[in-house]
Amino acid sequence: MRERIAQMLERSVQMLAIVLVVGGLTAAPALAGDVNIGVNIGVPPPPVVVAPAPAVVITPPSITFATPPPLVVVPSTPTVQYIPTGAYNVFVYGGRYYSFHNGYWFQAGHYNGPWAQIKTEKVPAPVIGVPVAYYRVPPGHAKKHDEDDPAAVGHCPPGQAKKGRC
Repeated sequence: MRERIAQMLERSVQMLAIVLVVGGLTAAPALAGDVNIGVNIGVPPPPVVVAPAPAVVITPPSITFATPPPLVVVPSTPTVQYIPTGAYNVFVYGGRYYSFHNGYWFQAGHYNGPWAQIKTEKVPAPVIGVPVAYYRVPPGHAKKHDEDDPAAVGHCPPGQAKKGRC
């Protein structure tokens, strides 16, 4: 009886081997279609280059007068004088000229310049304290003009500002 069980076990193993071989051969084409080959080469991405911010060029005002301009005392700040004519804000304090132009402060030793930009904290307190009523162009109201534009020479004629001409 033992022999018979051994023969049956051997035949079962043979049958299983045949099923596996036949099944593997029929499944081989299906498996071959699912084969993917990938080649990855470790090439890093190009470096990110950040250009530096462009330098801000602050152009001083081109303030020129043919003759010494008239100076008027600012009533609330008697140590400061202002120039009531022209297209620019010009104040005089302690023998120096100060101008607030396009959001920046400039100073000069002469009414015709040369003008150099200075930090707001370097502007004397009495000049900073001048009421806006004494500014030719109040802070925040400046418009960029070409030097040859009539608006750069004097005030805008009535009605022309609404038309965008100055």
